[in-house]
Amino acid sequence: METNIESHLIEKRVFKPAKDFSKKARIKSLAQYRKMYRESMRRPDAFWAREAKELVWRKPWKKVLEWKAPFAKWFSGGQLNLSENCLDRHLNGSRRNKAAIIWEGEPGDKRTLTYQQLHREVCHFANVLKRNKIRKGDRVIIYLPTIPEAAIAMLACARIGAVHSVVFGGFSAESIRDRIADSGAIALITADGSYRRGAIVPLKNNVDHALTGGSSVKRVIVFKRVGNEIHMEEGRDAWWHRELEYVSANCEPVALDSEHPLYILYTSGSTGKPKGILHTTGGYLLGIYSTMKYVFDVRDEDLFWCTADVGWVTGHSYVVYGPLTLGATTLMYEG
Repeated sequence: METNIESHLIEKRVFKPAKDFSKKARIKSLAQYRKMYRESMRRPDAFWAREAKELVWRKPWKKVLEWKAPFAKWFSGGQLNLSENCLDRHLNGSRRNKAAIIWEGEPGDKRTLTYQQLHREVCHFANVLKRNKIRKGDRVIIYLPTIPEAAIAMLACARIGAVHSVVFGGFSAESIRDRIADSGAIALITADGSYRRGAIVPLKNNVDHALTGGSSVKRVIVFKRVGNEIHMEEGRDAWWHRELEYVSANCEPVALDSEHPLYILYTSGSTGKPKGILHTTGGYLLGIYSTMKYVFDVRDEDLFWCTADVGWVTGHSYVVYGPLTLGATTLMYEG
């Protein structure tokens, strides 16, 4: 048996892309990349202003970057909506009928949502949030598996200006409790359970334990995923599907300042207590839009699969928001 472990810390192999991929690549050579990089460093305002013009803005910005180390403000004075940039911008052409999300559950069940269908689902649930008195700036915990409803809940929060904080579905009740206390969340979105490695994870039971002893959360909205028996507390808990019955599926996106908080995501806690990282709307959106374009070279005809859980920043950026800004199809897998 071989006892030596091959090291790949220093990689000298070269992996050449297919010729048809290279032909249509946005960056076709190292020289072109270096030219772009030099421009971004020498004239950052002009570089990022050009990139930002590809997004949908409700109000133009006055200044690209205000830099006072260590703080940065992007596109001051500008207003936009992330949900609009992921959904509404694709509805006027043929993209509205193409798949936005292709999803497969761990048991093998499947769903596909077109851009038009996803837009409707997001608007519908955004009105559920508003019906439950969730407003611009309110914090909402999302404790869901990687199912379409996780993306729907995130986009619905972004649509009305609520600040979401997604908690990885494998985390404990204590982790949920800590994030609620730190963020001051007033609502929590979860499921009865989820499938993971062939077992059912009791998400709602974890939420119930997290909320014992009182918290800032006044409303818990529960999506029925696995059908396991759960406790529903009267006056606090509500079923997702029943809440939809009370509201319409029309919801205009709110124009938000570029620096409006989009989400809070907590560090893993491997180097101490988890710390909440706040991402704002304009700078974050342009960052993921640009990396999808230039790092992954994704096109709207592409099917993109990021294997991360939606509860991590990679899942936020490259399962949900990134592919949808480009009009691509994102693949989601539960478990």
